[in-house]
Formats: sequence, structure tokens, C-alpha cells
Amino acid sequence: MNTILHIGLGSFHRAHQAVYLHRLHQAGDKSWAIVAGNTRPDMVETVAALQAQGGRYTLETVTPAGVRAYEVIESIQRVIAYEPGLPQLIAAGADADTRIISFTVTEAGYYLDAQDRLDDTAKDLVADLADARAGRSGSTVYGVLTAMLRARMQAGGGPVTLLNCDNLRHNGDRSRSGLMQFITLLGDAALARWVEANTSSPNAMVDRITPRPAPEVAERVRASTGWADAAPVMAEHFIQWVIEDRFSAGRPAWERVGVQLVAAVQPYEEAKIRILNATHSCIAWAGTLAGMAYIHEGTHDPQIRDWALAYVSDDVIPCLDRPGAPSPIDLAGYRDAVLERFGNPAVLDTNQRVAMDGFSKIPGFIRPTLVERLSRGESIHSTAMLPALFLAFLQRWHRGQLAYTYQDQAMDPALAHAICEAADPVAAFCADATLWGPISGDARLVAAVREASARLALRCGESSF
Repeated sequence: MNTILHIGLGSFHRAHQAVYLHRLHQAGDKSWAIVAGNTRPDMVETVAALQAQGGRYTLETVTPAGVRAYEVIESIQRVIAYEPGLPQLIAAGADADTRIISFTVTEAGYYLDAQDRLDDTAKDLVADLADARAGRSGSTVYGVLTAMLRARMQAGGGPVTLLNCDNLRHNGDRSRSGLMQFITLLGDAALARWVEANTSSPNAMVDRITPRPAPEVAERVRASTGWADAAPVMAEHFIQWVIEDRFSAGRPAWERVGVQLVAAVQPYEEAKIRILNATHSCIAWAGTLAGMAYIHEGTHDPQIRDWALAYVSDDVIPCLDRPGAPSPIDLAGYRDAVLERFGNPAVLDTNQRVAMDGFSKIPGFIRPTLVERLSRGESIHSTAMLPALFLAFLQRWHRGQLAYTYQDQAMDPALAHAICEAADPVAAFCADATLWGPISGDARLVAAVREASARLALRCGESSF
């Protein structure tokens, strides 16, 4: 049996990658299976439930029209519980039957700046480097992959593909760069040579809205199927996966079940990150400021919807579909489909989930459009509303006035508070090099965000926004 070892046994993996392999099993091809586990002691109850259920769980999907469907997913063959040192997870990564190691970490978990330089001062990475030098596994993606690949090299496990399943632009190339920098810092030249010769890291684009499952999901599953599933997951009906066809040790025949295997993922990736991901964040920040709890509420708010539409229509589409470089995607149709998906009231995706990690999402999702348009001397009037919304959101956080706990793995809280306490918060915000890279402090950026912030206050009023 060929194995995919997945690191990060969260809801998204179970609603996305595991579903595609399940569909392949249903089509009669059972030559691949998933082994999965986490690198940190989280999701303990869910992991235990999945172990007790033999990796089986129910997926609930819902269409924009509110039609729900239920399916038992059985592609996860083995669930590995967390234990210090990750011995079972490392052993699975070294096993010759493991042909693909995939992972979902979130953007901030790669510790990369705009030039793909690894932040080797990050506390978690410093700790992982010390562990790796002592022959132990760490908890970051780099520490864990290094331990797995080192064990695989020593065991003669053979080639393996490293498959990134996160919303990181050029995710295969960038995560590979981070890994090689980590191994270089470690000083393990033999491992570096082995990884270069025996692994590939295809870029990929993943898409499916998957909210954190609420207790009501289990109740609906039991009412509809009769099974008291202790680990169900819920997602929208839509699903997409685009992967560059560069695998070192074979792959499932995913093309049979709708996965798009392509030579280059970049056009799909750019459309998804700039249109879907950035718009999602826009709606989450704006909806939070307006006192809303869910993404669909903001999507149906005329003002918030207008901001999202203007951002995509005025600034993003002209970047992605230009004379001489047409997009293979119907970008206007994609924009409209995205808003229809976001407006699905049955999904109940929270602003809290989508608003998180703004200090990673600004440089990853929003800054590229600003950089591109400014480089051509074009207006950034519509895109500027997104950073203005995040700054207003950050100021609410600074004052302790958010309705929920804000999580941001890449944020330095002291720096964020300093931005908000500055005599000119807009200028301080736009001067942050981590957020803005080559355009940090650019007078045009400052002016546009200042004007957008004024529009935000004028149109919405301090009482709501």
C-alpha cells in the first residue's frame, strides 16, 4: 500500500485532501491510503475520536441553496496520536511505503519574509534547531520534516514528495526554500544533498471553505445518518485542488476524481489568493468592525460587498488579465462565484476564523496587488480599503474592544500596540517593513490608506466601525 503521510490533522485536510482520496477509493482505486497526525498536543479529543473510529468520520457539505449532504470518509487508514518527540510520526515519514508527505500549517508557520528569508530568530525555530542538533524532532514544519527526512535517509527509505496544502503563494517552492535554509543552519550538508536529490516540492492551490465544526454539526449528522460520529467535519459544497505534476515517488490518479494536474499552478494560485483569500479577509475585518459574527452577514451587507467588489474589479482583475498576458480563468465569473460562496448562510463561517493572521495575510494576499499597481503608476484607491480595514480592526484589538480573541502567529504584539499608539497610526502602519516590504513608507501608500481610513470613518461612523 502506498502511503500519504499528512501533517496537520485539522478540519481542512479532512474536508479536502482526504475527500479526494476517498473519491478515488470509491472509483475502485485503493492503492493509496493516508496516515495522519499532529506535531503539537492540540485537537486531543478529535484525534482520540478518529482513532476510536478507525479514521472514519462524516463530512457534511452544504450548497449556497442550503442543500446538505452527508458522506462517510474512509481514506485515513491510521491516525497517530501526539506524543513527545513524535516517534511514530517520524517513523511513518521514514517508511519506504510513504511516497508523499503533505502538510497544512497556515501561512505564518513558515517564518518566511518577502524575500523568502527564514526568520532564524523566531523562538520556535531557535528551539527546533537546538532539538535537531541533538537528534530530536521539533514542533515547526521544518523541524519535523528535517527529523523525518534524516530518518528516511538513514533508513534508505527512498525518494518522497513534499506536498504543501496551504494558502502560501508558490507554496512548494517557498516551503522548500525554508526547509533548505533550516538544514543549512543546522549544518547537515549530507542531509541537504540527500533532500535535493530525493525530494520534490510541487506548488499547489487548494480551495474549500471549511469552518471550525460547531456542536450542531454532530447533531445534524446523527439526525440524518443515525451515527453518533464524534469527529464530523463540515464544508461548503465547492472544492478545488490544482497541483503541479512533479512527484518524486509516484502519486494517486487524482485526475480521475477532479484534481487538476498542471504544468504551472501560478495563474490559478494568483486568482485564488488575490480574489478569494484577500476578499475573505476584507469581509471578516469589516464584518467584525460592524458587529457581525459571520462571513455571510458581511457578504450581504451592501457597503462591505461594494468594497470587496471594487477591490477585485478595479485593481485585481487588471493585474491578472493584461494585454499580452491573458488569464486562463474567467476572473469576473470567479469573483461572482466567490461572493456567492461567501454569502452561503448555512456555512456559518466565523469572522474570528477568517480574520486571524492579518500580519501574514497583508503581505501574502494584499501587498502584491499594491506593489504591482504602484510600479505602473496606477491607482490603488480600491485596494487601499483593505489595509484601512485591518488598521481599524487592529486599533479595536489594541483597545481591547474586539468581540473575540484575535490570533496572529506572525504579529509582534508590542509592535502592533506601538503602531496604534503612534501620533500618526496610518504612517506608522504603512512604515512597517514586514507588512509592506518594498513599498513600506511609500508616500502613495500612506496617502491612499489615509484616504481610505477617512472614507471608512465618514461612511460608517465611529459607532459602528
